Amino acid sequence: MLVEVIKETLLITGFVLIMMLLLEYLTVRSKGKWSKPFQKYIGTQIILGALLGCVPGCVGTFMAVSLYSHGLLTFSALVAASIAAVGDEAFVMFSLIPFSALKLTLLIFGIGIISGFVVHFFVRNKKFMLPQQNHLVIHENESNCISFNRKIFLEEIKNFSFHRSLLVSLSLLFIFAIAVGGLGEEDWNIEKIVFLLISFCGLFIVSTVPEHFLQHHLWEHVIKKHFLRIFLWTFGAFLLIGLFENYLNIEKWMSQYPFYTLLIAALVGIIPESGPHIIFITLFAKGAIPFTTLLVNSIVQDGHGTIPLLAESRKSFFILKFINLIIGLLVGFIGFTFF
Repeated sequence: MLVEVIKETLLITGFVLIMMLLLEYLTVRSKGKWSKPFQKYIGTQIILGALLGCVPGCVGTFMAVSLYSHGLLTFSALVAASIAAVGDEAFVMFSLIPFSALKLTLLIFGIGIISGFVVHFFVRNKKFMLPQQNHLVIHENESNCISFNRKIFLEEIKNFSFHRSLLVSLSLLFIFAIAVGGLGEEDWNIEKIVFLLISFCGLFIVSTVPEHFLQHHLWEHVIKKHFLRIFLWTFGAFLLIGLFENYLNIEKWMSQYPFYTLLIAALVGIIPESGPHIIFITLFAKGAIPFTTLLVNSIVQDGHGTIPLLAESRKSFFILKFINLIIGLLVGFIGFTFF
């Protein structure tokens, strides 16, 4: 179990850092202008968050958390993303119950948008909103210095610094581990291809940017500030989840008390992991539970896409989970009462 926990931790930590790297690069390159079109209007942010959440797997949710932690998405948009996300279970649903999976995706997308607007109305000025702590730093007159220049690139290659050598080596190792199945899925699928494409983008950036950007942005602003926190919190969360699953047979307990499946589905949804929620997909596919129960579990859970949020703001993480739980139970009550 410990080996698997370490592998999952390395995969998530590496991917989140690469996403932060890409955001840092894009923001400095555009002087922060790329994010302004959807930063200006809350509705655009919430819809963007819901769309990211609907991306199968945890890639979209990772991106939403990264945008939020950099102050580019509001908490309400993160709520929309979290509600619309079902993590890796999306792939299982579309293979076992494709029509129901499509219906569920459209429903949680709409519920995510509505919930995002409601949350924004109540908490837009609360102090726990992480966007007040923008991690992206833009120095004056430096956006042009990170454009790819063949002469500068060749000069940097001749004088490889320690930091560049380390980041390039780790990027290559990360890409190799994903490609051969050492990290993530062993079989080739869409999520694996996306992970590799994004990783290659990260490799291109750390290989070609000038030393100034590498030192002051990638190393100082991304690696030193975020790596250890993300790794430790992710590792701790996965370790606790693994111990929980080993000592409690959720599926057997639930089958003995069918009338409590709705509440159980909501509570299990709190677990920030892809895996336990597959129980409800298989039970629904067998006709053992109604669609409403599966919907409630899908609203509350978001795979392991929000685990990196623990490293940035534990308060935001727990409030996010609490909001999802309340919305899930409310939808479940409506579903059982009127449908």
